[in-house]
Amino acid sequence: MTLQELEQIIATRALAGADESWTAKLLAKGPEKVAEKFGEEAIEALIEAVKGDRARLTSEAADVLFHLMVMLHSRDVPIGDVMAELDRRQNQSGLAEKAARKG
Repeated sequence: MTLQELEQIIATRALAGADESWTAKLLAKGPEKVAEKFGEEAIEALIEAVKGDRARLTSEAADVLFHLMVMLHSRDVPIGDVMAELDRRQNQSGLAEKAARKG
């Protein structure tokens, strides 16, 4: 599955009723709640990364990606915009990019 495919799945599920779809139910709570859920999933992934449990980290990473995509959807940010930003950064070193943000 690609991120673009996941984006489409989330868009479809967002149109369902909150009683039929976890995604719709979460989105109905608003972007702030979606962001909170993303944060929870990110923390769970961090815990598994520290523990070194590869299988649990894989599972939690999937949750992080899914909830990141739902968060982007909640704020009308297409994954294409994120990918374009990554493409833009590819031509710049990470150290130079960080230095530019401090400036």
